[in-house]
Amino acid sequence: MIVIPKETEAQSELRNVQTPVASSSSNILVTESLPSPTISASSPLLGQNSLNNNEFPPAPSGPPPGFTPYSAEFFETGCEDIVSHDPHLNTDGEALYRFLLSQAATPPSYRIQCKGTHDETRHRRVTERDANGRTRQKSESYTETITDFDFCISIRPPPNHISQPVYWTVGDDDPAYRGRMVREVETTLPYLTHEKGRRKAKRKDVNAYKDWEKKRNAMGLPPWVMEADVIAAVEGLGAPREDGLRSSKTIRDWADEYCASPKYLKEFVFEKVIYGWNIQKLQDAIRSTIESTPYSGDVSIEIRPYNSKVYIRPDNKISRWLSNKWLMFLSIILFIFPFIWLYKRFHSRGGGTWEVCGAAYALKKWVPLEPGEQMESPEDLPPYEALRSPDSAFSSGSRSPQRSSYYIQTPTGTKKLIGQREGEWFRAWEGNIRNAVLTRYQSQEPLTGSHFVPLPVRSLDGYDASQSLIQF
Repeated sequence: MIVIPKETEAQSELRNVQTPVASSSSNILVTESLPSPTISASSPLLGQNSLNNNEFPPAPSGPPPGFTPYSAEFFETGCEDIVSHDPHLNTDGEALYRFLLSQAATPPSYRIQCKGTHDETRHRRVTERDANGRTRQKSESYTETITDFDFCISIRPPPNHISQPVYWTVGDDDPAYRGRMVREVETTLPYLTHEKGRRKAKRKDVNAYKDWEKKRNAMGLPPWVMEADVIAAVEGLGAPREDGLRSSKTIRDWADEYCASPKYLKEFVFEKVIYGWNIQKLQDAIRSTIESTPYSGDVSIEIRPYNSKVYIRPDNKISRWLSNKWLMFLSIILFIFPFIWLYKRFHSRGGGTWEVCGAAYALKKWVPLEPGEQMESPEDLPPYEALRSPDSAFSSGSRSPQRSSYYIQTPTGTKKLIGQREGEWFRAWEGNIRNAVLTRYQSQEPLTGSHFVPLPVRSLDGYDASQSLIQF
């Protein structure tokens, strides 16, 4: 006798599988008999539990796998600027955006280069040979430029919370490089735009924008402040905006647009700007200090930003070639660069530049009072017009400023000044600048605050505020 085991409910359902069979006359529904599968309690289909148990398998124990941030390839070029040809930064917008944020964590600096020269006329004896082969000596004079002093001073944002960068983007109406070799503006007029809703900026608008950039940098204004904002603030129609994101696109959007571009010689420029000091007045003050000494030669003062730009370029031979200053100079001498420029300028997949965003760092700025902070009565504060006056950015006159000079009453409430004013910095460095001129100091290394202070003076307890205490 053959004993047939009783089917379980699950096996019975799997055996009765209905499949339609096509017929020339009609559609007949036929029930096929399939082989009985062997399903155990430990089957992957059912899991470790039985079919009637709806519990999920236990979650794996232990921490998740570690995440390693991507480290992009880059190198430094002139004035400590950053250049990267990393291929990942040219194809992944998120990687490019994160790289820009990491570079923004390092603030830029100003370097003040002071140089004094004078010309001297000297004489020397030279030998000449005439047409008959006879030689004779004669005296001739020549002019030689003598360097009397050549030193530099580095200015960096203070290491506190005001040195945190403020990210900014150019406005839609500002003539800027937005992916082509010419400056463009955003517009909504369809007959003036190309495929991305932009048009070429007019020459007069570009010249006006460049002139305002020079004035803005000299006055120490933030890079997102326009001339119309300053005029409105002076006339009392409103305070300059504190938000630097003026574009309809974010920095991440610009990074995605750059990475999506197929151009062979494209370039993305991220600019780091220092603001807060009136650079033009500071330069005039340094020049007047040098001229107050007995020195009477020619004086040149140049204030240059360092570590202020981050360049992202494609990973190809021509792009890397152009990033090398010696190969770049060689291409100009051999008349190769003009053909490269024509290719970048006129070919649809040649070159394009994005100069649309950056980060700004304040040397000083006005901030609202913190909750619970005590100060003098509002009647003792200077009016809001003092903040709008042209001379408010540069301290002068009294050597002992009052406490009220660090607070001001504005339409939005009382604000305090944080950071260091250029007048305070100059008062601390005035003696060092004068001593460097008188001693004809020459060095490419930046001066330190106590460079010309004798060692016995520096060793006095309390002379240097950063000097650590000696414990016994």
